[in-house]
Amino acid sequence: MEGMILVKLNNSGTVQFFQAGNLILKVGDQVIVEHDRGLDCGCVIPAAHANCCVEDIPKEPPKRIIRLAKESDLKQVQDNAVKAKEAFGACEKKIGEHKLEMKLVKAEYSFDRSKILFYFTSDGRVDFRNLVKDLAKVFKARIELRQIGVRDEARLFGGFGHCGRQLCCGTFLKDFEPVTIKMAKEEGLPLNPPKISGLCGRLMCCLYF
Repeated sequence: MEGMILVKLNNSGTVQFFQAGNLILKVGDQVIVEHDRGLDCGCVIPAAHANCCVEDIPKEPPKRIIRLAKESDLKQVQDNAVKAKEAFGACEKKIGEHKLEMKLVKAEYSFDRSKILFYFTSDGRVDFRNLVKDLAKVFKARIELRQIGVRDEARLFGGFGHCGRQLCCGTFLKDFEPVTIKMAKEEGLPLNPPKISGLCGRLMCCLYF
């Protein structure tokens, strides 16, 4: 784990290890990192908060932390958030025009603004090909629509659980594991749905561990 730093990406909330190289970093530092979609911005978090083990370190060469975020980088992140709200409204309008059965959850610009990612929920499969074409014409950028579940939606927005702590999915959980009512029984908890369900309406993730 030497030289590996845990970073929580600002937009997606995902947590992963990055190679720090010669950079000297501390918890709370904002950093610019390599990512599958180009550069991204994130915050250094304690490895202990991620419930990590050696197996969590990527088997492939990890992406690098490029540098500490500069003031101009942080300004761009703020500007991207404003533009994402505008993109959200435009996408909702287009969804209505195409009469698609989908609920838009969030819009997100890539750090360099070359791509816009729209998250949505739906009860079934959605043919959004024409919607993507329309959005690409409007924004002159690559468009990606990603269908997510209610647990992913809770991760995106965050919040606090019954325990008073921030949601597990929004802090350290990297993957969602199946949670069953049997786990609640083993904990001796009352089988009252509101008391053992998270903000997403599903059984609390913490029952798993």
